[in-house]
Amino acid sequence: MRRKFVAGNWKMHGSLAENQTLLSQLARGLKGSESLDIAVFATAPYLFQCKSLLASTPLNWGAQNMSQYSQGAYTGEVSAQMLQDFSCKYVIVGHSERREIFSENNSVVADKFAQALKAGVTPILCVGESLQQRESGVAEAIISEQIQAVLNVVGVSGFAHSVIAYEPVWAIGTGKTASPEQAQEMHAAIRAQLAKENENIAANMQILYGGSVKPGNAADIFAKPDVDGALVGGASLNANDFIQICKAAS
Repeated sequence: MRRKFVAGNWKMHGSLAENQTLLSQLARGLKGSESLDIAVFATAPYLFQCKSLLASTPLNWGAQNMSQYSQGAYTGEVSAQMLQDFSCKYVIVGHSERREIFSENNSVVADKFAQALKAGVTPILCVGESLQQRESGVAEAIISEQIQAVLNVVGVSGFAHSVIAYEPVWAIGTGKTASPEQAQEMHAAIRAQLAKENENIAANMQILYGGSVKPGNAADIFAKPDVDGALVGGASLNANDFIQICKAAS
């Protein structure tokens, strides 16, 4: 049986003081949650703080982004190997904000995915469609293309050591949420695409839902058979909300 996984993406929020308070609250509130995979995703300057405060807790930590290059003259970039030095277990690649605001295309995302695997960091591949794409009836095709771009670079075996997060772009920060049925439909389509390549890898793949997950809707979303948890945005900055979402998953 696949373990549930709740990931908190802090985005560009936080400070040393705020992080210490939040992480301490999470560590206390989630004590005894070993049956669940939990991780927080801080910006790069705070990764060492996460490592220091979470080392003896059931919580893992990860990075929100990384370079598609292993090293070199790339001012301001952070490589996957650098993340591994911080004991980062996970890294998010292809988040919708990276794709939209910073123009990361499928090829760049696939290269980042490959670099993460090479360094021994588990990539969380974000895929999703815009409202226009959903209303045009091409949502599944768009997501299939995003996944296929990664398959073309690492093969299906690369997905044995990764996580996928389905994030309908139209439901991020808008207050809208895909219905549990819509989430299930897309998660099932993602799993079916991978099953065409390898049924075992597809059956064991953790597929998270990311789109305005809150304590009030988490349980209904998690109840769907192909939804294995959530990539939580704003609610992950509130300790009580994040703890309640984790409890809904467990």
